[in-house]
Amino acid sequence: MPREQGRKLIAQNKKARHDYSILDTYEVGLVLTGTEVKSLRAGRASLVDGFATVDGGEVWLQHVHIPEYTQGTWTNHAPRRKRKVLMHREEIDKLIGKTREGGLTLVPLDLYFKDGKVKATLALARGKKSYDKRQDLAERDSRREIQRAFGRYVKGRR
Repeated sequence: MPREQGRKLIAQNKKARHDYSILDTYEVGLVLTGTEVKSLRAGRASLVDGFATVDGGEVWLQHVHIPEYTQGTWTNHAPRRKRKVLMHREEIDKLIGKTREGGLTLVPLDLYFKDGKVKATLALARGKKSYDKRQDLAERDSRREIQRAFGRYVKGRR
């Protein structure tokens, strides 16, 4: 059987980019069971309530929902269990210092296959206030309107 190549997206947390300002991102591996990987290959996962914590020098991904594998037997996994995150020691030590700062958290942005292995993108993020969210929406809308106006101008429709 040929080895898998490239990157295949499984799940994305679009709400995280709206609710948090992203300061830094990390590509990490996950320790998973066989039925979890099979369920992910079927494209079933949810990162909506997910977050990561640093406990005892290890990073753990929590509240990420990977549904039970439909053909699984008694060996099936719990859908919302804690999953260990694989990172380099230096990165973990940096995260320990930064998450102890006030207001910073680790949020999963996406889950994907990279060369046959399940990877995740964790973001070091700070929560946005509601006025920050409104300001971002206003900026995005104004940028979109500028692009539309420029497109009309280039096409000669003014």
